[in-house]
Amino acid sequence: MKNIFKSGLWAMLALVVMTACEPQESDDYSLGVLGTISLEEITYTKATTERSGNEIVFTNTVNTKVPYSFVWDLGNGVTSKSKTVTGQYPEKGDYTATLTVYTADGDAVSKVIPLHFDKDDFSLLDIPLYNNLTGGASAANGKTWVFDRYNNFTKEVAEAVGKYESPKPTIVGDDIKGHIGLGPVGTYAQNWWGAGADEKNKWTMYDMKFTFIQAGLQLKIETEGKGYGRWAIANGKPGAVQEGEDTSFDYAGGSYNFALDDSGVFPQLTLTGDAFLGYYCGTQTYDIIYQTDEVMALRVLNTTENQDWVFIYCREDLNVGEPPIVKTPKVIPLTENFEKDEILNFIAQDMGDKSGVVDNPAPVPVNESNKVYRYQKSDSYYSNLSFTTKDYTFDLTTQNKIRMKVFVPSYNDYTTVANVAGEWITINQLQKQIVVKLQNSDMGDNAWETQAEITKKDLATDKWLEIEFDFSDVKDRQDFDRIVIQFGAEGHAAPGIFFFDDFSFKE
Repeated sequence: MKNIFKSGLWAMLALVVMTACEPQESDDYSLGVLGTISLEEITYTKATTERSGNEIVFTNTVNTKVPYSFVWDLGNGVTSKSKTVTGQYPEKGDYTATLTVYTADGDAVSKVIPLHFDKDDFSLLDIPLYNNLTGGASAANGKTWVFDRYNNFTKEVAEAVGKYESPKPTIVGDDIKGHIGLGPVGTYAQNWWGAGADEKNKWTMYDMKFTFIQAGLQLKIETEGKGYGRWAIANGKPGAVQEGEDTSFDYAGGSYNFALDDSGVFPQLTLTGDAFLGYYCGTQTYDIIYQTDEVMALRVLNTTENQDWVFIYCREDLNVGEPPIVKTPKVIPLTENFEKDEILNFIAQDMGDKSGVVDNPAPVPVNESNKVYRYQKSDSYYSNLSFTTKDYTFDLTTQNKIRMKVFVPSYNDYTTVANVAGEWITINQLQKQIVVKLQNSDMGDNAWETQAEITKKDLATDKWLEIEFDFSDVKDRQDFDRIVIQFGAEGHAAPGIFFFDDFSFKE
């Protein structure tokens, strides 16, 4: 596929060239029919190519009626089950290739093939595939890759892969969503799930570094002592701890080697030893579905769970997040009457599925409007609506009043005792009340620690009420950027329906 790489034409060069592949009956080298093969029956041919004396074509010429399977080990980090394979040896020296034959009785017979090369031939590596990965022969320290943590290159990869014509994966393009993700086998995509920017920051996976060095085809992996992967596959690794369908385990990284093969539909990257690139899915062979000198997208086939995994990596120096937004206080009036297009983007958290804009249940004074918001508190403990500014905090010096119209139905169950979030919760029944809070979103889950809140209790039922929340007592605060609305009280599991309309935040 010539459009995988941006820099230069795709060089027709392979570490393993599959030219006469004969399908084997088993990948575990057991064919089920007894028989033996002697060492003398293991035959092969080898010949140099016209391109280089350091490029050897091996052919399995075993001729026997005994069912068998076999595997080549070319002595350069490459293995293959193809009848004819091509091995490249860019560095001079001695190598040992091996052809191993397996029979049904469990025997394995290996023929050792010694190789010697008098001269280096680094022209075999001077192609975009190697140069993009390692930085080329001039990069003595190689090139370091990390996960594209902030999804800086997700769009580029999605657009490039989506244009592939042959082969055409089933689902691509927009279904590559993040730096880690998965989809059905054969899709080369993440239509099941793709990680958002920095989504896995609780793991140390983002601290892992993968340095590829052209000299010696070296790979150096640095970790914080942990590796990650699929629980179904890696549960037997030392220190494995289940985290849903994922697992973390002890992994110190280390020094390895790698091999590249560009003879197939997609180039393949194969790692030696126990190396893997951050998240283990059961194989050390990766399809390179996109590569430039800045970004690399790899697909891994998880045969245990029938999944395609796609990972996106970038150069270490390009792995930067968006600069933080510095919010400054502003006076910006806010209103929402739910009659036309949405004005304020209220975010629902743990709300019931009946929440949303509906017809006014009681279009009489004080509120004769057509549309209102139906607030359904679910049986979750902390149902709420919130609005957060994008680029400013509230200047409460003069704009410190939140007003709205509310309707509390009498048909709610206000008497049944419900479960509570913990022993610190003193209210265990649905309440005829509304709370408005001002919070600092930078505090994350701890925003409640510095919030300001006003509660309106024991509200009259079955009538529209005009309510004002006066935050002038905290007018000197400049850190609030979020408004939270909660009906019925928090911390308990009692559900209920409420309505509100004509929200405003003005002077």
